[in-house]
Amino acid sequence: MSRAATRHPWVVTRSVWYALFLREAIARTMTDRMGWFWMVAEPILFTLIMVAIRSFVHADSLIIGAPFLPWMVVGLMGFFLVREGMTRGMGAIGANQALFAYRQVLPIDPVMVRVGLEGLLRSFIFLLFIAGGLLLKVDAMAPDDALIALSWWLALWVLGLALGLIVSVLATLVAEVAIVLRMAMMPMLILSGVIFPIQVAPHWAQQYLLLNPVVHGLEHLRKGFFVSYWPVAGGSAVYFWLVTLTLMSLGLILHLRFKHRLMAH
Repeated sequence: MSRAATRHPWVVTRSVWYALFLREAIARTMTDRMGWFWMVAEPILFTLIMVAIRSFVHADSLIIGAPFLPWMVVGLMGFFLVREGMTRGMGAIGANQALFAYRQVLPIDPVMVRVGLEGLLRSFIFLLFIAGGLLLKVDAMAPDDALIALSWWLALWVLGLALGLIVSVLATLVAEVAIVLRMAMMPMLILSGVIFPIQVAPHWAQQYLLLNPVVHGLEHLRKGFFVSYWPVAGGSAVYFWLVTLTLMSLGLILHLRFKHRLMAH
């Protein structure tokens, strides 16, 4: 019996992920000369735009226990982590279709690797923002409770992975899904409490906005950065994880159910 035939499945999966990771890392960072620039520039431009808007709406007074700019940067970074996990996972299967000729490579593998790589890149960008804030004497950019901040950063990455698993199947089988999801990103950014706090919405509206798990994740992430911050009433870690694990289970079920159709698509 050959050595390849006796390899443990986890060893095979790890080798596949490593090869895909190198492939995706080179494509993500080297193919597009402006890729690194836009990863850093996007949150900076959003922040500058919101500084201009702040002068008209006086958003500082809407947030209790946290300075506006660091509060918004933390929210932007957390939202981008979830968004990129979903959108990068959405195109992973189609971009790696030729690799499914190898029986070791499954449709779920490029999704996992892409979302994992995106998490590493977004974490690096976030660290750059924190370091830049400290250099500029913006002390609030350093988390007050690093353990809580890190745990909720990872929690948001898991949510992005769960959404990426689901939409990777749906967008591959139904092309229009990708168009709808991209159109929904800007409303989601507003409705997730990234730019303006959920607390300013009427109580009846908050009940609906709190159905969005991203809201709960961002509020807990901000609490890790600003110990005196007053998060929105109704924020729940239990709800966040129930929704996230449900979405993760649904994503895994979809990959199992449609594995052969995804490979032959």
